[in-house]
Amino acid sequence: MNGFLAVVLICANTVPVQACEEATATDVLKTKVASEIGCATGWQEIIARSEVREGIGRSAYLKTQCRRIRAGG
Repeated sequence: MNGFLAVVLICANTVPVQACEEATATDVLKTKVASEIGCATGWQEIIARSEVREGIGRSAYLKTQCRRIRAGG
């Protein structure tokens, strides 16, 4: 079964949005989701319950990516 990997990048406000990627992010969170829609909606609760939530909007911002994954290979 195929699925998707939701990647949430947390980047400092000083990092331009175009440059926000895994190498420049201060934190990277990943979770498996069933669909592309899950990439857009599946991570909010994770962020809300994490310690990083305090800085979001003040000193950091979020950027999400969606990657297709294949089971078994």
